[in-house]
Amino acid sequence: MKHIYGPVPSRRLGFSLGVDLTPRKICSFDCIYCQLGETTKKTLERHEYMPVKDVIAEVKDFIDSGQRCDYITMSGSGEPTLNSGIGEVIDAVKSMSDIPVAVLTNSSLLSDYRVREDISSADVILPSLDAVTQKNFEKVNRPCHEMKISDIMEGLIKLKREFEGSVWLEVMVVEGLNTDDSEIESLKKVIDMINPDKVHLNTVVRPPAEEHAKPVNWEKLKEIGKFLDAEVIADFKRGAADDRKGEKEDLMLDLLRRRPCTLKDISSALGLHENEAVKILDQLSIDGVVGKERTCKGVYYFERVK
Repeated sequence: MKHIYGPVPSRRLGFSLGVDLTPRKICSFDCIYCQLGETTKKTLERHEYMPVKDVIAEVKDFIDSGQRCDYITMSGSGEPTLNSGIGEVIDAVKSMSDIPVAVLTNSSLLSDYRVREDISSADVILPSLDAVTQKNFEKVNRPCHEMKISDIMEGLIKLKREFEGSVWLEVMVVEGLNTDDSEIESLKKVIDMINPDKVHLNTVVRPPAEEHAKPVNWEKLKEIGKFLDAEVIADFKRGAADDRKGEKEDLMLDLLRRRPCTLKDISSALGLHENEAVKILDQLSIDGVVGKERTCKGVYYFERVK
């Protein structure tokens, strides 16, 4: 499958079938905390980056196979709303299944009414907002140069006003960059204006694109969460919904037993989408059998010797 992956365990969406609507790292942001590394093409131009007919056909094959998931999620390796056919994909999925559809977005294009219309058939939209000042927005998200955080905030307000489904806002905090009192207080005011159905608070837990992107400690995270009236996202607990996951873990450990590998190495060798590989690596790290080390050539994963 070229355009779908999973279902993978998601901290917010249970078991989610990912639908990849852009090639790897075509995005409007180049976030310092991104688990997939640096953006290779930063753009605001919308195109049919992945052929809509092919994407729909793969989702149909999944549904026809009788496999189950909690959500079918427009997401992937870049910003999904950059794909001009996202609305057609959502409508097609809704017509062939009662599985709810979610959209993950960095919110960059929500000021465009056409984008809001395209995703209006979804059941849940999960936009992000990591900063409310232009200075911190540029530090954390490193957007296309012409982007203004004020436009993104206005787009989020309009989305919540117009959208009939649920809006779950995610905030990613990076130690020392968007965590000072004035930024958090301003963020709270903007969140109140947006009025999302839920607020999820996250921090850097996976190897980031930039080494200086550091996590906020647990106590501080809880304090910020309480102030923002946000749910601190907990690690997803291992479930039994994907029997194939154990096989993939075994293959991954066999690979790492031979040599340390980057995320890209693992994804290429095992034929897994990078987002799916990350989820498995998360669980193996929690289990204590995989470690990671940052070098000048990137982050390498290795099997821990017992």
